[in-house]
Amino acid sequence: MRISKTVVAVALMVILGHSINAQNTMKLNEKQQCMVAIACLEAKGDQGNLAKAINEGMDAGMTVSEIKEALSQLYAYTGFPRSLNSLGTLQQVIKQRQQAGKTVVEGRDASPLPAGYDALKQGTKVQTKLCGGTPFNYEFAPATDYYLKAHLFGDIFARDNLTHAERELVTVSALSGIEGVMPQLIAHVSGSRNMGLMDDEIKAIPQVLSSRVGLKEAERCTRAIATVLGEAIDEAKLATIYKHGIADSPYPIGVPNDGYAQYFIGNSYLAPLDAENGGPVNVTFEPRCRNNWHIHHNQVQVLVCVAGRGWYQEWGKEPVELTPGKVVAIPAEAKHWHGAARDSWMQHLTYHTHIEAGASNEWLEPVSDEVYDKLK
Repeated sequence: MRISKTVVAVALMVILGHSINAQNTMKLNEKQQCMVAIACLEAKGDQGNLAKAINEGMDAGMTVSEIKEALSQLYAYTGFPRSLNSLGTLQQVIKQRQQAGKTVVEGRDASPLPAGYDALKQGTKVQTKLCGGTPFNYEFAPATDYYLKAHLFGDIFARDNLTHAERELVTVSALSGIEGVMPQLIAHVSGSRNMGLMDDEIKAIPQVLSSRVGLKEAERCTRAIATVLGEAIDEAKLATIYKHGIADSPYPIGVPNDGYAQYFIGNSYLAPLDAENGGPVNVTFEPRCRNNWHIHHNQVQVLVCVAGRGWYQEWGKEPVELTPGKVVAIPAEAKHWHGAARDSWMQHLTYHTHIEAGASNEWLEPVSDEVYDKLK
């Protein structure tokens, strides 16, 4: 089961301090949403999904000029290789659409710069505006300081086929797709407000990333926005919404475990993996979810943790941490429980072996918060 876009959108609104009574949760139009996806996928180097996003952007009315400009600008943030590869993908999409008879709108190029244009002077002005009126001087590396002022903010930002607000939308979205650049992401979230993006538009970026790119990218952006706006984050909600521990898991979440919900605290999900032919079942636990104490009579249950972090405990024994690769063979007649850690989802495969006549499960009392909260 995939968490619906509506559920994710509402959850993100709560995390980022929105009113959940709002009827329209998306403050970016379709073209802007496509721009977010295109920029982030460029940064990730995900050419397959980038081609899809470019097609969706053109269907939404984006011009070749706008997309080309966004991908060209990003060389300054993601490097020439990713920018050039993405421009190549754009060329392929254009060719395919033309062959299929689909609309391809070239759009206008940037206006010529006036005679005597001073890129360093204008770039310094633009950079100062982005920084909230405080001049930025990178004295440690004067050449880099010059490139930023004269080339990035002087030459590139002077091209008027994208607005400054659109350029910051592109930059924030791209930086959200890169690990290890949180200071720059925070700086550009802040700068985007100075360049014309409204707070509701900025807060909508993670919603787009979660539905069109990925959860890790959306979480990075969420954290940066909260930092800039001074808004508290509920870490427990964040762990649940962004599927901490299993965001990259290859195993399916499956469907809600409604048939056994009465024996669980929290939400769990089941995904049979050819179980009708003897294969295992993948069980997914949300953070803090655990099953009741229980006993498997006349059979051995095997747990194989494949993603996230959790716990297994037999009655009267110390808890055992479950991390990917950990295998537990639970003896028949052993009273036990298993579930996710407080700050992580957890997935384990499970199957039964050494099954004897009269095999059954006996469900017992819940695992109390007093017992569970002692675990770290």
